[in-house]
Amino acid sequence: MNFYSIKEPIRYEGPKSESELAFHWYNPTQKVMGKTMAEHLRFAVCYWHTLCWPGLDPFGGDTFLRAWHHDSDGMHAARTKADIMFETLDLLGVEFFTFHDLDIAPEGNSLKEFNANVTAIAKILESKMAKGKKKLLWGTANMFSNRRFMAGAATNPDPDVFAYCAAQVKHCMDVTKDLGGENYVMWGGREGYETLLNTNIGHEIEQAKRFLSLVVDYKHKIGFKGPILIEPKPQEPTKHQYDYDVATCYSLISSLGLEKDVKLNVEQNHAILAGHTFEHEIALASALGIFGSIDINRGDYQSGWDTDQFAMNIPEMALAIYEILKAGGFTTGGMNFDAKVRRQSIDPDDILHAHVASMDACARGLLIAAKMMEDGKLAKLVSSRYAKWNTAENKAMLAGKENLEQIAARVLSKGIEPQPVSGRQEYYENLLNSYI
Repeated sequence: MNFYSIKEPIRYEGPKSESELAFHWYNPTQKVMGKTMAEHLRFAVCYWHTLCWPGLDPFGGDTFLRAWHHDSDGMHAARTKADIMFETLDLLGVEFFTFHDLDIAPEGNSLKEFNANVTAIAKILESKMAKGKKKLLWGTANMFSNRRFMAGAATNPDPDVFAYCAAQVKHCMDVTKDLGGENYVMWGGREGYETLLNTNIGHEIEQAKRFLSLVVDYKHKIGFKGPILIEPKPQEPTKHQYDYDVATCYSLISSLGLEKDVKLNVEQNHAILAGHTFEHEIALASALGIFGSIDINRGDYQSGWDTDQFAMNIPEMALAIYEILKAGGFTTGGMNFDAKVRRQSIDPDDILHAHVASMDACARGLLIAAKMMEDGKLAKLVSSRYAKWNTAENKAMLAGKENLEQIAARVLSKGIEPQPVSGRQEYYENLLNSYI
């Protein structure tokens, strides 16, 4: 079975190539700062947008008309999707993939049946992974689609839902571990509330904390080596999300002392919806010691909802990757294409074109970011802005070796009168453009 018209893996042909479908910038074996592009970027294809979304939107239904979306035999459809996922990975030359449990197998009529379905398909995936030398970047449980989750998952007012979620996550973690998954993601699509009139916000936050603690405890019990990743998500679909942005997630993680076990999976589209930039969220996660991985996509700056377009903004990718390189690069994380072709892009090959174009954009961003790192001029300029903190007395002040009275006395005795220094923003912006 071949889903695509393309039969041979897509190759790197260089910037001057006029081929309709080829990599112009992404050369997986090219060394950049001592690592190959493939090692730096660690691309992953996601199951849900690539194979599960039928092209619907709030005002219209299925535009893709994929056969498996209308297959009455759910397990047959699941096996078909597995075949096409690995065909996609092979054609793109991508090593990793990601999934929700509901992406790879049908729910059935009970959790017991759902678990059996997931296990059965996981065995097929395991065989395909071994044959094709592919890896699982991460797995996660879908606890937002079914109507049982309409009032939340772990933060649902009904403890039966909380318990159901615990059982579902346990099984998904087991499957992720068995498949050699390098991370496990907690995506709280409906962990929030619509109105305080019917919500005990304190109780729901305690539920979120308890659930995360349970997951971390189980991670250690089964010997899962990778981190638990929380994916910050503001607003849509829930008006007030408990995992709104990096800072909000850090408050939850740090309150439990779980910074070593729990990291963040940062997404561009979510960063924009939270009123931040992508690079801000990555930089903040890194500064707080909880950066893990990213979902690579693009939001529409004119739409206040999650459009999940393929990332094509090269300057934005350069800034994001610059922050990732500053953080030391990925360890277990990577770049997961949480992106979907537009509902008018109905040809199967459009999926390949979208991934190739975005992979090229990321590769160009990597090359620009590497220039910024290797040149070091920007880093030196930033360092110079903070240079006075390197004096002994200012180090003592920051380290807590002076109290407020001592600091005040020093200012008065030395007659310190701070003089404003230009931030030179336009100069920095022009410097950035010179790398691009």
